[in-house]
Amino acid sequence: MPINARTEAGVLVLTPEDARLDATNAASIREALIGHIEAGAKALVLDLSGVRFVDSSALGALIAVLKRMDPLGKLAIAGVQPAVARLFSITRMDRVFAMHPGTPEAVSALSAG
Repeated sequence: MPINARTEAGVLVLTPEDARLDATNAASIREALIGHIEAGAKALVLDLSGVRFVDSSALGALIAVLKRMDPLGKLAIAGVQPAVARLFSITRMDRVFAMHPGTPEAVSALSAG
């Protein structure tokens, strides 16, 4: 799955190009994000503003990335759409992940800390 990467204020911002994160691309998402962590990224923002659907497989992949990132740095989720926000809320993952309304807020939070 293609993921756009850019750096803002020392924070790596990753934006998936697909509007759906599901079982068909969960493994590639996990591998791509973990690849950035292993390459030395200490602060990651996953910009989900273009993502309209996330299933349990993709959520599991994000949890695996968070576990890999946790001792090494920080991971924030930004720009979730209403349907995706509901999934994070129902599963209580909104309490596990640092959630921000948009990328600027997430970058600010990670670059400050």
